[in-house]
Parts: sequence; structure tokens; C-alpha cells
Amino acid sequence: MGNRGQKRTEMVDELPADKRACSSLEFKPSSSNSSMQTPVQAANPETQAAVHTADSETHDEAHDADMETSSSGSGSSRSEDEERERDSAYGSCDSDDPDPRRGSLREYQRQRASGDYGRLKTALSGLSEGTEPSVQLAALTELCEVLSFSTEDSLSSVMADLLSPVLVRLARHDSNPDIMLLAIRALTYLCDVFPRASVFLIKHDAVAALCQRLMAIEYLDVAEQCLQALEKISRDQPLACLQAGAIMAVLSFIDFFSTSVQRVALSTVVNICKKLPLERFSLFMEATPTLCNLLQYEDRQLVEYVVICLIKIAERVSQSSDMLDELCKHGLVNQVVHLIQSNSRTTLSQPIYNGLIGLLVKLCSGSTVAFRTLYELNISSVLKDILTTYDLSHGISSPHVIDGHGNQVHEVLKLLNVLLPTVARDQDLEQAVLDKESFLAKYPDLLHKFGLDILPMLIQVVNSGANLYVCYGCLRAINKLVFLSEPDLLAELLKNVNLPSFLTGVFTRRDHHVLMLALQIAETVLQKLSDVFLNSFIKEGVFFAIDSLLTPEKCSKLTFPVCNSIQLPIDASQKSVSKVVLRCLCYAFDTGQCPAVAESGKCIIEEDSVQNLAKHVRTSYFSLELCDSEKGSDILQYLRALSAELCNLTYMSESVGSSNQDEEKCCSLLHQIIAKLDGREPVSTFEFIASGIVKSLVNYISNGKYLRLHGASNDDYIVEKRFEVFANLFLVPSDHSDELPLLVFVRKLQSSLSSLETFPVILSHAPKYRSSYAVVPNGCSVSHPCLRMRFVLGEGETYLSEYPADTVTVDPFSSLNAIERFLLSKVKVRNGEQTDSAAEAIEPMETAQAESPSNTNSGKEKSSGIMEPDSMSTDLPGMQEDESDLSQSTSEQPADVKQGNRGETSSQSDAHIHNDSVLAPFIDTGTVPFQASAEHTGMSTSATDISMKSQQLATPCDDGDTSPKLVFYLEGQELEKNLTLYQAILQQKIKADHDFSTTSKLWSQTHSLTYRVAIEHKDDDQNEYCITASDSSMMHEAEDHGQHDSFFSTMFESELASIVDNSSSTYDILFMLKCLEGLNKLVFHLMSRERIHAFGEGLIDSLDGLKVLVRSISQNEFVNIKLTEKLEQQMRDSLAVSVCGMPFWCNQLMASCPFLFSFEARSKYFRLAAFGSQQAQLQPSSHNNSGISRNGRPSAASLSRKKFVVFRDRVLESAAQMMDAYAQSKLPVEVIYDEEVGTGLGPTLEFYTLVSHEFQKSGLDMWRQDYHSFPVGENLQGEYSGFKMSPLGLFPRPWRSMVNESDEKKQFSEVTKMFFLLGQVVAKALQDGRVLDLPFSKAFYKLILQQELNLYDIKSFDPELGRTLLEFQALAIKKRRMESSSAIGETSPSALDVCYWNTRIDELYLDFTLPGYPDYVLTSDDHKMVNIANLEEYVALVVDATVRSGISKQIEAFKSGFNQVFPIEHLKIFTEEELERLLCGERDFWAFNELLDHIKFDHGYTASSPPIINVCTNLSILCCSSPHSLCMESHSLNELQLLEILLEFKHEQRRAFLQFVTGAPRLPPGGLASLNPKLTIVRKQHSGNCADVDLPSVMTCANYLKLPPYSSKDKMKEKLLYAITEGQGSFHLS
Repeated sequence: MGNRGQKRTEMVDELPADKRACSSLEFKPSSSNSSMQTPVQAANPETQAAVHTADSETHDEAHDADMETSSSGSGSSRSEDEERERDSAYGSCDSDDPDPRRGSLREYQRQRASGDYGRLKTALSGLSEGTEPSVQLAALTELCEVLSFSTEDSLSSVMADLLSPVLVRLARHDSNPDIMLLAIRALTYLCDVFPRASVFLIKHDAVAALCQRLMAIEYLDVAEQCLQALEKISRDQPLACLQAGAIMAVLSFIDFFSTSVQRVALSTVVNICKKLPLERFSLFMEATPTLCNLLQYEDRQLVEYVVICLIKIAERVSQSSDMLDELCKHGLVNQVVHLIQSNSRTTLSQPIYNGLIGLLVKLCSGSTVAFRTLYELNISSVLKDILTTYDLSHGISSPHVIDGHGNQVHEVLKLLNVLLPTVARDQDLEQAVLDKESFLAKYPDLLHKFGLDILPMLIQVVNSGANLYVCYGCLRAINKLVFLSEPDLLAELLKNVNLPSFLTGVFTRRDHHVLMLALQIAETVLQKLSDVFLNSFIKEGVFFAIDSLLTPEKCSKLTFPVCNSIQLPIDASQKSVSKVVLRCLCYAFDTGQCPAVAESGKCIIEEDSVQNLAKHVRTSYFSLELCDSEKGSDILQYLRALSAELCNLTYMSESVGSSNQDEEKCCSLLHQIIAKLDGREPVSTFEFIASGIVKSLVNYISNGKYLRLHGASNDDYIVEKRFEVFANLFLVPSDHSDELPLLVFVRKLQSSLSSLETFPVILSHAPKYRSSYAVVPNGCSVSHPCLRMRFVLGEGETYLSEYPADTVTVDPFSSLNAIERFLLSKVKVRNGEQTDSAAEAIEPMETAQAESPSNTNSGKEKSSGIMEPDSMSTDLPGMQEDESDLSQSTSEQPADVKQGNRGETSSQSDAHIHNDSVLAPFIDTGTVPFQASAEHTGMSTSATDISMKSQQLATPCDDGDTSPKLVFYLEGQELEKNLTLYQAILQQKIKADHDFSTTSKLWSQTHSLTYRVAIEHKDDDQNEYCITASDSSMMHEAEDHGQHDSFFSTMFESELASIVDNSSSTYDILFMLKCLEGLNKLVFHLMSRERIHAFGEGLIDSLDGLKVLVRSISQNEFVNIKLTEKLEQQMRDSLAVSVCGMPFWCNQLMASCPFLFSFEARSKYFRLAAFGSQQAQLQPSSHNNSGISRNGRPSAASLSRKKFVVFRDRVLESAAQMMDAYAQSKLPVEVIYDEEVGTGLGPTLEFYTLVSHEFQKSGLDMWRQDYHSFPVGENLQGEYSGFKMSPLGLFPRPWRSMVNESDEKKQFSEVTKMFFLLGQVVAKALQDGRVLDLPFSKAFYKLILQQELNLYDIKSFDPELGRTLLEFQALAIKKRRMESSSAIGETSPSALDVCYWNTRIDELYLDFTLPGYPDYVLTSDDHKMVNIANLEEYVALVVDATVRSGISKQIEAFKSGFNQVFPIEHLKIFTEEELERLLCGERDFWAFNELLDHIKFDHGYTASSPPIINVCTNLSILCCSSPHSLCMESHSLNELQLLEILLEFKHEQRRAFLQFVTGAPRLPPGGLASLNPKLTIVRKQHSGNCADVDLPSVMTCANYLKLPPYSSKDKMKEKLLYAITEGQGSFHLS
């Protein structure tokens, strides 16, 4: 009775009781949870104890052996057993199978069934009443043997009817327990093999007989067999079992049984509770005290069975308040609250956890006792923790029901709404509701505490991008909370939340249910606290939003455009997805609503209710004198004035040129804007947006260029100067705050973006993950649904023929270019017509294509892999064979087609990203081609404006192909060619219907795609935007800047216009964030350049003044939580098998503004884009060994894997061979060491670590020579000896581009091969999710990200050289400026000789060789020396050799190797620091709390392991925190000692420990939390009498550390250090 429900040492749940000392004749392979039969010999009480003792010893041995290889010891669930039963060989033969072997098997089975029937009759004859007991025993033994190996075909209803009364009679045999046991066992086998026999058993009172045995237990094994028999019968006869009192019979003495037997008993109750008649409520209500008590047990399966029973009981009595009160009297509410708390010891499955919350909903909705108890238990803090830790974006548009209960957020919102009684707005309330309201009125502090916990959380949920369904639930709860709170408590409740700003954002939603709730909340707040909130409602834009509902024409599109949001699916197809279809949000959270009313789906809100309530609020609380929607607040007027003045100055600068005076005025205005934004009087989000200040700032910083696709190159100087102004203003703390103005400004922008953005989340609701056949474009099977298309020839089209087929299936993720290639091969050019005589075909097309823009995509090269669907399709089943053809055809896009539209680029390739662009990497122009539209080019779209001279058929120009280009139309609208078919259709649907949110209808209907010949338009009006600098001094300064690389040459090549209107505020905010993110990353470059030029102008006297100390803000500040949540939700959609299955805004924002999304979201997107859906499930840590991912798709761990044998003495050679074999394979590769037995994850991770170390060795000549040996601890000497390491990381050694000597040429060839191999290894590690130990420098990561390096980057990997070159550059600029001044007589010639730290340049005796590499000559003149005249040339040559030409071939080799695995362009969405984290894992190791949370103790180290000793004080000193007594009281001495040792480890020891346990010396991205499986510590059984002589051992594939129970902490540390230092380098069985 003392260890009830706990995990037993004998592990009886792992071994069916059938196998416990049963003879072969008695064994029955049952399909139940576990067979509890015990042998006949054990029926006597005298022998029973001895049998169980022997069994315990056997199980202990099995447990010890199993502990070494597995971390799972739980028994199988019933569902798994039923699955095995269905999949068993018995009864599964296909009668139509032509296989002769199957025919023989059927014949054998028929013969066997005939023989079994005879044996059954013989056994039955021996069971008559007058037969001797010995004969009956023999007959029962024979009967059990026959039944144990019979099939359903062997029995008939007649035989079952004959056996039933006999077995029931023998089960009642009181004198012979062996007869009882065998009779009940035979009865169990009969139900198992012939389920219909339960009808005959019920007829003969078998259940009553079994219950009688359970109510008066004499023999334990008989009782166990009775439980199993009842479990079988209850499956088909639950009502009969209930009426016979089976529930109480199986529960009465449940504490006497082992855990596995308890599970059988509870499984019986679960079966009975499936059908509970309300009229016999006493039969199940009397079991509730026992069930509530069982919730305290620790066995997970046991507790889950109990939860299911209680849920069914609560559902049955939900209409009776008295019965619900009775349920609550037994501590049910307390137990459930304890189970759903985050610190509960029992971890439940997600459906059961959700069911527990649903159980509280049912109890609270009908029981005042439950309502009162939940408030007293402080349920709000529990629900707050749930919402805080749960991924809010998991909320879906409808409650997908699991076992009758919705998802977690849905259940929490329902509970919140029942905890807040119905708002009394002209309603007749029930007495229960009145009682709840009176309780809250009596105890207002409870309601206040509830509001303090819940209100901020609900606001956060809505603001984080929640869909309409979740948003409605949150607003409903807020509305009730505001209504029920007294004015004084409401004021205190709203003190720390910005409710007006929140309501303003809610008013952007279009749904009338949401608007109605928002208006009700606003009315209640104004009614109770009008004097407090009236001004803030005006300031935050609530009044403006309400006024816009009444007068939509006043609503400025630039301020708050109407929002698209996820709507609740209402079509009938959703019935297959959910058991509950809510036709209207009015019934979404009404738990007490009559089902008939809810099913009707009629909306409660009347048609004009929203307008009427808005008018009432407007006239009642906002007077015309006080409120003027046109004028706004004083701050708004002030900001508008500053914005207008700044716009005027910028316009003047664009028109007539910029002068110093104008720039000073602009700078003064910027100071005023920053002072107002960062001032003591807060500026609301509404005021910030409505003032137009963002548009003015963007226009200023870009000098008007951001609205044009291209500007003249001489704009760059002005733009750079303005970025420097921004850096000086935004990155200097204000007088009254330590926060940088940039931080304040970015947060304002993020808040505004969250309020304005309208990017829709489109849920597919497509058939789930089934394969289909796509005729177009490749004729192959795909793992997702296909679209049904009809290709229609355009009206009047004479150049093309009609497509022969009527309807075809098309891969939705194929690009329109791929569909075009498919059609061109089918739609042949008609005879007699030539390409060059296309005038006849052009004329009829003019009218049809009058409103279509020119084919701007014709001149673009292949987009990057992130958007290219063809590269995606290689990961899909059945499409791999087309991979090479698709990639080849995609790359054959025309590169030299004339570009007619102003501002279009002729190529998007990397070759056109200029060297002077430092911001090019985050612009990422090559990722998603920009699709220009007519409004962007300024081109008229009317047919009369199209001249025949400016038209020609668009044809590809490569390989002499003269086939025409096609243009596609859907419902009269032209589709953008750079999209996939699915994305193009989505774009059209969204434009036509802003409420479009589900694609369920897309898959059932046939879409007509019209095609015709594309016409290329030439724009004769090629206007150039020129800026003339009127100030001569500024012209000279521009020339100085022109000598250097421009930071911003590609800054304004924006790709946002295809998803956001460039006249909207959203576009301005996105562009401003883009500029500021680049400014934040490049502030050192900007400030260094400014200092250099200040020194040149004489504003700085000493070279010491060139030192730059800059501050920047965290990169996380640029992450938009709402957009991240939307992307996460979109990636979880069933159709997100690639990035092509998501709305285009996901791809476009990721390409243009990846910083808006969190690192974790971008990591998922990267894997989805680069590797497809299956490998996207593989976590970066590669520690995911489960076969199924969270969303039910097969994970990467379930993919087949390649095995490769490697040699420890030839690591790099083995790596090269492995890459040659598997670099282009999509399957993960696992390593096996030659002559070692270890294989799997651990050896593979260690192999990548060894390869990483080999690449760092000195003799390879890959890296710069100015590195010192890596400092290591005394215990780890030798591991890192001879490595090239540096705190600043590895950077390629420069080599001359023209190598003449044969030896040097051979050596350089080997270096390029090594870089090629390095690229392969890095890419394969990223693909397979392996962690590398390669400390690359930040500059090298920038090269991997295809960013250009310049003078300012050298300091990041070689500080001395970088500082010297910067000083030389400053001297060269000063010399040139002095020469310019001397030419006009301002400076004497004698003053032109500048010095370097009081030394003339020529006295430094520098020659034109690369510093550190005397063999690397920079010029053709070997004897040329450096002087002040050629100093600038010297700097340029050194920079070029160091970061450009000297390393270009190595970098190209690296990229070539990388691209063999997957395109390197996919990495562009990361920063340098993020790429290091993705590739090499986490830099930081662990903290104490992290160890406690993410290390699992199992198999001997459990919560109940004695002795428990509190060593919190020592650990708290180590962690510099308070004692964690609450966390530690459940941990044993050895556990705490290990944690203490891990905290004491030095850096090198921690690396060694990680490599020893996991195979890699660094944690994966995400740290300990990302290890999957968790780092598990198990108790190792020591070989001798003393554990201190044994060493720890590991299972790296499972992240297992097997630790002996050492006598002391010092001994544990000694043995652990010895193991991690000496145990490296081999894998053997431990």
C-alpha cells in the first residue's frame, strides 16, 4: 500500500505476467496491455510468495541489463497493443492473393481450425458437472492451450455459447482455486480470440461471477486474471459491466496490485465510462473518491486512464449542478490543478493535459463549488504560466478536437471565460451565474488578483499575432473582467497595461464580433473611468478608430488600413477535421449554450449593432469641442509640422542640390524629432504613425531614392553622410536616459509595424500528407495535393495552339517558368508563321494585354534556392529524377534580354553586387527577383499608349532558342512569373478578397489558366535622377568618398513593393527598419570612415583620435514578435512541405528583411527552404532520434541513413572519400570507425569534431600565420597541439593569384582542394545537423554569406594590421586634402609632408610586399618602396591582397564545395554570429538552473532515491543566487554532487565532458534544452563490492552518462575527469 502507483524495481510492467514462470502450454500471446496470468502452481497461498520472489530477482537482472542500452522502461499502451493485434499474422491473409504460399497457408489454417474444433469438443466433454477435479484440470489446460493459439475462424457462435456457461460455472468453483484460475483464463482467451463471445458470457452472468471474486480476494493471481477477463468483456459490453458493479469491483482493492495490473483495472473502467447512462449515476458516482485518489499516483499511464474516466463522468453529469458539486467534494479540483501546474512530477500527454483543462471548464461552468475553489487555489497564476510557456502561435482557427477537447489555448480561453460570469447586458441570468457574481462581489480581491495575472497575458496573446478565434476569446474574457471590476480596482488593474493602444490595434480587425467586443470594452472603461481614460483614448487613436467606423471616408489609408486576419472556417469540409463546427463566433466560448442553438449557427449580433454602439460611444463620451479627428493632439500637430518641414528640405535637396546650410537645418530637425520621441511626454503609436514622421525620415535618409528602383550613383555620397548623421544622433545616449535613441525609435517602429501589418496567414486544410501524381510540369508523384488546372488559349491568340487536354493535375509548387517550359513543348507554333513576322500576332494582343505590365521577368536569371521550387522538389518522393533537368532549365534563363523599364536590373547574380557594397548581404538582391509593376515604372498601361515600335515578342536569347515567352492570366489578372502557381493563385485570391484565409476550396475546384504570347515593352523614357552639389567643398568631399567602397550602392534596390504598396506606412516602416538594422551592424565602419575624413580635414589632430568606441543595440530588438508568430504558424501548415507552399510575403520578407524574424524561426525556414519538409524536421542539434515530429510528419530521424567507415589515422582522407560518395545525397550520413563497435550519432559527431581539428593544423597553409597555439589545460595537453587558433578566429591565408613556381603552384592547388573539402564538410554538417568545432573569424563568416570585405573588416581578424592601414589611409587623405588646398594657395608646400607618429613614411622602409608574407609582392616592381606619395596605393593593394584577390580562389573553392551539397545562397538570411551558432553551436555552456531543468536523472537516480541531502547553500554560492531548495529537495546526493562538479569545471573540462557524453565539444544551438534525447544520468551497477573503483561510461547516441554511486564528491570528480580525458578516441561497448 505504501508504494502505490510508483515505478517498481522489478519493472513488472515491462514483462507480461504470462511470461512469469508459465509453461509453454499455458502461455497465450494476448493483445491486451499485459497478461496477468500466473501459473497454476502459484494459486496456493503457500507457494505464491516464493514465486514472486523469484520473479523479482529475474526482473532485477533484466532491469540491470536493460539499463545499459535503453532509457525507456514503461510498458506499452493499449493503443500500441491493439495496433500490433491488427498487424498480427493471425486472420490477416488476403484471400485474393495469387501467391501459392498463401494458398497453402490458408489450407493449413482450415485443417488447423478443424482440428481445433475437435479438441474443443473433447475438452468441453471433460468439463461436465460430475467430472473429477483432476479431469477438469486437464480439460481446462487443454482448452487454454487450444484457445491460446486459435483464430476467430476456429470458433463459432455455437461453440462460444456452449463454452460460456461451463466456464462461468467453473469460475464460481470455491473448493479448487486452480480450476478457478484456469476457467477464468480460458474465459479471457475466449473473449480475446472471439470477441462476440462476450454476449454469451453476459447472458450467463460471467461479469457478476468475476466481480464476486474481486470483491472478496482470496488468491492474488485469480484476482489478476479476473481483472484481465473483465477488461476484455468491457470492450464490447460496457453497460452490462456497469450494471453488474464492475467499476467498484476493479477499484476496491487496486492498491494491492502491481502497476501493470492497476493499468488493466483502470483500462476496464475507461471502457465502461465510454457509455454511462445518467439514470444509473450511482453506479459510477460512487467510484469518484477512489478515482480522485488515484490522481496522486506517479505512473503516467495510470493517471491518464483516471483522467479519461473523470472526463467522461463529468461530461455525463454536466447538466446537473448537484452532481458536479458532488464530484468536487472529493478534492477533484485540487488534484487537477496540481496536475496542470508546471512543476508537477507527472508529465502527461498533450491531449490528456488539454482534457484536464477541459474538465475544469465543465466543473466550473456548472458547479459553484468548483468556481469558488479555483479562485481560492489562485488558478490565474497557473493559467498565466501555461500561456507564458506555451507557443501562442499554436492557436488555430478552429478547435481541432482531440478526445472531445480542443487545443490548449482554446481550453484555457474557455476556462477563463467560465471563471468570469456572463456579462449582464439585458440577459436573464441563471441562479448559478448570480451566485458566482455575488461571490466575486463579496471577494473583490480575488477578482483583482485574477485580473493582474491574466489581463497582461491576454493582451500579449492578441498582440503576438493571434488568429481571429483566439483574439475573440481573449477579448471576451477582457470584456467580462472590465465589466465585473469596480472602478477603483479597475483603475489599478489598467495602470500597468496600455489598454487604449491595445484597443486601437483591435479596431483594425474587420470581424464584427471583435469590433463589438472592442466597443463594449471601450464603453465600459469610459463609463467607469471617463476622467482617467478620455484623453488617452484620443491620444492613442481609439476615438479616431471609432469615428472611422461611422465615417469610413475619414480613415486615412496611410494610418490604419483595414486588417486581414484569420477567420473561423465555416465551410462544411471542416466537419472532417473537427467534431465541433462553430458556425459563428458567438457560440465559440459559450459552454452552457444549448447544442441545438449552437448548431443553428445564427449570429446573435444584429446587422447594425456595431455602427449603433459606435455612434452611442461617440456621442456619449467624445464631445465635438474636445475631439477633432482631423486635428489631433498637440504632440501629433507638432510632429506633423516637423515632418512637413523635413520633407520640404529633402525635396529641395533632390531638386536643386544639397548645401551645408540645408544639411544643418535637417540635422536640427532630426534633433527635435529625437528629443520629442525620447522625451518625457510619451508619443503614442497612433501619433507616431499619423504624423508621417517615418515617411519623412525615410525620404531624408535615402534622399528620395527609396521610392525609385534605382538612383544615380552620385546620390551615394549624400546618403552616406546622412547615415553618419543618423549614427551620431541615434547611437549617443540622451541627457535624461541611458537608453540609446535608436532603441527607442526601433521599438516605436516595431509597435507601429505590429499595428499596421496585414500579412495574412493562409491555412491550407488540404488532404493531409497524401501522395498524388502531377502531370505538370514533370509527370511524377509528389507528397502533397495537386491543383486541377485547365489551360485556356487567350482570346484572339493566333501565334499559339490550344492545349489538347481538358483538365490536368499540376504540382502547386512548380514555378510559372516551369509550367511555361512544359506548355511550350505542347502548344506548338502553327505552320507558316515565323517568329520574326510576329506583327500579325501582336495586333490582336494589344487589347487583351492592355492592362498587363511588360514581361519584366524575362531578363532575370534564376532566383536563389530559397524561392526556386525546382530545387525544392528534389526532396519530394518521385521528383528526384527530374532534379538535374529542372536546375539546368532554370539556370538557362535569358541574361541579356533588353530591359525596357526604368530601374530594372539586367541581372540578379552575385557578380553584380558591387565590391563597394557592405550592405549587400542583408539586401540579398539575388534571393527573390523583384517583379516591377506599371505603377513602379511609371509606364502607361492603356492600349493606345503601346507603340508598335516598342513591342516585340519576348523570346529567350540563349542557345538560339526562338520559342516565345508566355504570360499567364487567372480570372483576368496577370500572374507574376517569379511566383509558384500556388503563390500566384493565393496572391490573386487575397487581392480579390481581403478576408481570404483558407485554401480548402482551392483543391476541389478546377482553375482556368489563360496563356498567351508575352509582349516585351521598351520604355523610351529613361529618366535619370541627378543630384548636383552646389557647394564646391562638398564636391571635393564626395570625390574623397568616391575613392572608397560605397556602403549603400544597393541599399535601395527594394523588393518589398510586390507585397506592400510603396505608398503605405507599412512600406515606410519596413524600409526604415531595414536602414536602421544596417546602420546598427555597420556603425563601426561608418564612424571609422567619419574619423578618417575628419583627420584628413584637420578636425582631428592626432592619430589617437581615429580610435572608435561605438555602442549598438541588440539584434533581437529588430525581431518582430507578431510576424515571427505568423511565420511559425504558416510553417506548421500541412502544405508547408517547402517555402513555396507559403504565402509570398513569407518569402519576400525573409529575403528583404530577415532580421524581422527570430533566429529559431529563420532556422526552421532555412531547413525548409534548403532541404524540404522531411529534413526540416531535423533539429540543428541532430539529436532528434524520434521517428515522428510534433506535427505528425515523419522526421528526419525516420529517414534512411547512409553508413560510412572511417579511419582514425586518416581523418581528412576519410572525410574526402565520404564527401565524394555522399555530398550530393539528401540522406544523413552516419560514421562507423574501423575496428570499433560504436556507431550512430555519437561517433558521427565525434568524427566531425576530429575533422574540424584536422582543418586547423599548422601544416595545411590554409590560415593566416599570425596565430598562437591554443591555450589548453594541463589535463588536455596534446589534443590541440599544432592547431592554428585565435580568439578572433580563422581567416584564409592570402596567396598570389599568379603562382609561377611549380612547388608553390602544387602547394596552392592542395590548399584550394582543402577549401573545397572544407566547403563540403561545412555544408554537409549543416544539412545533417552536426556540430562543428571550427572557430572561424567573423570576417570569414561574412565571406560565407557572400558579403564583400573592405579596409574596415581587417581589424576584426588582425587588429594590428587593420589599425595601421586605417592610420595610413587617414594620412593619405590628409595629404591629398593638403595638396588640394596648396593648389589654391591655402597651404604652403612645406606643410605637405605628413608624418606617421612623428616618422616620415619613407623612413619606415616599407616595400610593396604583403605584411607578414614577404614572398607576396604587390606590384611588378620588386624594389618599389612606400612613401607618402604612393601610400594610398599601398593601402589599396594590401587591402585587396588581404580580403579580395589574395583569398578569392580559396573562397571560390569553398563555395564550389559547399554548393555540391546545397546552394550557399540559403545562408544569406543569417548574420555572421547566427551562422556561427548554427554551425558550431552555443558558445556559452550552462548555468545551474539550466542543469536542473534539462538534465534527466533515471534508472537509479530518481526523485525517491535516498539519501536526500540539501546542498543548496554550496550550489547557491557557485551560482551567485539564492538557494534552490524547492528545486533540489527531490534530488539525491549523487545528482547534486554531479551538478556541483559540472559547475566547477573549467572551460576546457566542460568541452571535454561534452565531447565524452555527446561526441561534440559544444552544445547545439539552443544549449542543453536542444539536446534530444535529453542528457540523461543513470546509475551504473558496479562490478565489485565498491563503486569507487569503476569509471563512468557513456552512450553517446542517447546522450547517456552511466555514473556509479561514488562515495564522495571528490572521488566522483576524480573518476569523471579521468574518464573524459583518457576515454576519448574510441567507441566500444560499455
